Amino acid sequence: MSWHPKVPAPTPTILTLNAGSSSLKFALYEGRQDLPLVLRGTVSSLDENPRLKIIAGTGERVRERSLGKGPIRIRTAAEILAAEIRGVDRADAVCAVGHRIVHGGREFTAPTILDKPMLEKLRALAPLAPIHLPQNLEIVEVAARLFPEAVQVGCFDTAFHASRPYEAKTYGLPRDLTVSGIQSYGFHGLSYVYMASLLRERYGPASGGRVIVAHLGSGASLCAMRDGKSIATTMGFSPLDGLVMSTRCGALDPGVVLYLLQERGMPPEDVSRLLYQESGLLGISGITGDMRQLLETDSSAARQAVDFFVYRAAREIGSLAAALGGLDTLVFTAGVGENSPKIRERIGRAAEWLGVRIDDDLNVVGNHAIGLSGSPVDVLVLPTDEELVVAREVLALLDTVGEHAVSPAADTQGGECGE
Repeated sequence: MSWHPKVPAPTPTILTLNAGSSSLKFALYEGRQDLPLVLRGTVSSLDENPRLKIIAGTGERVRERSLGKGPIRIRTAAEILAAEIRGVDRADAVCAVGHRIVHGGREFTAPTILDKPMLEKLRALAPLAPIHLPQNLEIVEVAARLFPEAVQVGCFDTAFHASRPYEAKTYGLPRDLTVSGIQSYGFHGLSYVYMASLLRERYGPASGGRVIVAHLGSGASLCAMRDGKSIATTMGFSPLDGLVMSTRCGALDPGVVLYLLQERGMPPEDVSRLLYQESGLLGISGITGDMRQLLETDSSAARQAVDFFVYRAAREIGSLAAALGGLDTLVFTAGVGENSPKIRERIGRAAEWLGVRIDDDLNVVGNHAIGLSGSPVDVLVLPTDEELVVAREVLALLDTVGEHAVSPAADTQGGECGE
């Protein structure tokens, strides 16, 4: 069966690339204002048994296959996805490639064309997100080679949180350190932008009032929003802070890091690996960082890992509710948030004191609205779409700067989008 979308090849398209620590997602959209989806896909589990999955814009799964026992490099994953795009005769029509960039520091608070000077500035930020940012920038370089006629655009996870008040971004450190850039940045911003857009559609300008969005995946954070804007969030200077995650530790007394360095004599690179890759649910359980497997595993260590995840999420919901002065809407999203009724139920039960009441039947079937009728807090389950946010930001930027932009690969001109 042919799965090639029947779209005229000359129609300009926007490609989005979303590089995570162990996966690479992509989506291809027609470069029109309504951004029709051509196809999307992912290369998952890059570290072991990687798999490719392609889905047509209609939602039909059209290809899924193993890529070996792995591991494979993220640049290899990008090359595989580029080949899939060429398979639908759309490679020459890609006028722009939008990249999810995890960290933009203080300077990058809006979508930015990634020319060589901008890439150099971003490389200097790599120590702030050492697991993610180097991979993000590697994908930019690969995409510039694979699509040399396309303009490369960065869309930043930290940008959504840049407007938070001073007290929400500042640490109790000497002012000169704060001025130098040591502050809370916040992450998962593209996901929260998408949630804000859905809440505006649902509630109008009030956007659900005092909202807490729980982005619960292998990386996890919460965000308090008012009027669709970030007020407070659990991740801070780096993606390590806040909730316990699949392999990341979450909030940690900095004295622990000092102890590991000074008393245990651990090299900094070993401490980094410990906190980013060997902690979290994996470290607590000693089994896995995958929530699905932990919920299915009958062991005390697995139960303790799940209990701690729920405890930390519920405790942080209380903290963010304090920052908001109450709670009107609680939203679950991302892999665990969207797909685990048990975790939603347990977190909801722990937040009952705030007025959260979850309907067990609606929760189990995965309804978008799972709150009990008449309860004071709306409880929603909303799938996120970071790729669509990236495509929207790319299109808006190109409409602003005009139809021509310089590619970082060479002094070539980008294609025309948004016609």
